[in-house]
Amino acid sequence: MNFVKLAKYFCFAVAILGLCILQGCDTNAVYKSHDDIKDGQWFIKYEPTFTFEITDTTQAYNVYYLVRNSIGYPYYNLYVKRFLINEKKKIVNEALNELILMDEKSGKPLGDGLGDLFDHKIIALKNFHFPHKGKYTFKIRQYMRQDPLPEILSMGISVEKVVANAE
Repeated sequence: MNFVKLAKYFCFAVAILGLCILQGCDTNAVYKSHDDIKDGQWFIKYEPTFTFEITDTTQAYNVYYLVRNSIGYPYYNLYVKRFLINEKKKIVNEALNELILMDEKSGKPLGDGLGDLFDHKIIALKNFHFPHKGKYTFKIRQYMRQDPLPEILSMGISVEKVVANAE
């Protein structure tokens, strides 16, 4: 077998292994999605919106923000206002959250990085019980003093079942 074929097989095996690992990490996720921010310029009027369905109200859920920013993001934090809305268009939960993206003193990026891109998974709602079965919409609004806010490349959410620790 020549080197080129061996390299192709190796790359294919690594890709399959990576896919298996990524799928294994999200076994408790009931919903996961993100919205790309056009040109990395997040305007205040743009509100990433995610709609998902809850079928088990006895289950506790964690809802996470999924943030991707570049190293050029000019602040250590990101203020966002979130709205959880039910099928009847009623706000079930809302809050202003401060998301810490970089160490305040050193400026070192937090999260998982590859090159100059960093991904963050930050809790939005912890051990949350949805009041009713049905569809919910999670809306996120940037709440910084700059419009547009540069170098935020995508925003998303992950809704995950809380699993009790087996001890």
